[in-house]
Amino acid sequence: MIQNMPEVKPGIVAVSRDCFPITLSEKRRKAVVETCKRLGIDIFEAKTTVENENDVLKALDELKVAGVNALVVYLGNFGPEGPETMLAQKFDGPSMFVAAAEETQENLFDGRGDAYCGMLNASYNIGLRKLNPYIPEYPVGDAEEVANMIAHFVDVARVVIGVKNLKIFSFGPRPQDFLACNAPIKPLYDLGIEIMENSELDLFEAFNNHKDDPRIPEIVKQMQDELGTGNKHPGILPKLAQYELTLMDWYEKYRGSCKFAIFANKCWPAFQTQFGFVPCYVNARLASRGIPVACEVDIYGALSEYIVTLATQLPATILDINNTVPKDMYEANKDKFKDYKLTDLFMGFHCGNTPICHMKYAEMRYQLIMHRLLEPDKEPDITRGTLEGAIKPGEITIFRLQSTADCLLRSYVAQGEVIDVDPRSFGGIGVFAIKEMGRFYRYVLIQKRFPHHTAVAFKHIGKVLFDAMKMLGVDDISFNQPANMLYKDENPFK
Repeated sequence: MIQNMPEVKPGIVAVSRDCFPITLSEKRRKAVVETCKRLGIDIFEAKTTVENENDVLKALDELKVAGVNALVVYLGNFGPEGPETMLAQKFDGPSMFVAAAEETQENLFDGRGDAYCGMLNASYNIGLRKLNPYIPEYPVGDAEEVANMIAHFVDVARVVIGVKNLKIFSFGPRPQDFLACNAPIKPLYDLGIEIMENSELDLFEAFNNHKDDPRIPEIVKQMQDELGTGNKHPGILPKLAQYELTLMDWYEKYRGSCKFAIFANKCWPAFQTQFGFVPCYVNARLASRGIPVACEVDIYGALSEYIVTLATQLPATILDINNTVPKDMYEANKDKFKDYKLTDLFMGFHCGNTPICHMKYAEMRYQLIMHRLLEPDKEPDITRGTLEGAIKPGEITIFRLQSTADCLLRSYVAQGEVIDVDPRSFGGIGVFAIKEMGRFYRYVLIQKRFPHHTAVAFKHIGKVLFDAMKMLGVDDISFNQPANMLYKDENPFK
């Protein structure tokens, strides 16, 4: 069950310029609310219609009492640009501006609201107050259209609220062999995120303090039930259960003033020799509850995974953009690859941290790469604990938010699919297809110096992620360009 995320409670406040009929704005607001209810959007309707600054205070009181945490400022007519933007400025949460379209040619005297015009002045005052609300691509519509804009805003607001109430726990220094994960943390504070960096010794001490915890048998039973016939290494489950309890108790004890928390933990090579297992399966189990645990102390990877969890309300995963698809595999499965080019394809892989709900089949196995390093020519012991198998075919979105070395935030988003082709390899792995991936790989991932980890959402969610990044103040957002569009540094001469 997904937890660790905010419940968005949207509220709508109509605004009205005093030389326009206030009843027009109120009637249009009521129509939007009725449409929202019909579409299953639970929205609070503030009865105060804002014409002046005193109305702003009354509306804010209504919103606070109702527990509203996402504001829709609705221009039912031209609107008072000062008070309406003051409302958004004083509201403690994300806001959206949207305007009413005229309904009929039969009523363009007393029934004309000019909100189309009013939105222009609203935008100027938004700039004066240095606000960053969500404004839809075309922010003017009838009740049905506005209700659908609000539905989209709810998903965007969930990301913004979640990020601004988040704490990230990290354990251990970023590995020397993965300096790509060593990005400055200053931009996290700019986003409103708290971070608590801890030593591996802190984690090891907490783990040892959970030895013989009476809750371990119950967690083991849950794991056995979840794995079923895929439980190939049952002897490692008690240690994995002990580790899961360690992380969850840390989550509860140290979340502090923050409502939500996630982890970025060092997971090799000393982890195996000291803890006696690999943590991948536990990472998968926590991710399935909306608590990502990124590998290799990848703080921005954990954040990216959490953002796609918020956007989709589904478990996410973090994978390596890992290896090419061999030509013979491409030729043998051309019917499944449809019109994808070979360079549109890659394999997304990680040791075994993808939630079981996204696996076509899954088994408890051992980490082959670590086994080569730490237990050569031995039966697996300290490298047990991965959840391995093929990732289910279907829609995916890859996403990452990253700080540059000079503390600038940038992100990417690309939509594609997992193809139903046997990867014929180890780990949690799938064959991914994204249009123009070859160019995206060169002119976004390499050119903008993104690391190897990507967060994966198991649906197309690019529009929500793009708008959420804009609301969080991230302006450098890359996406996979159509073939007829050039990237900034791409040579136009082919």
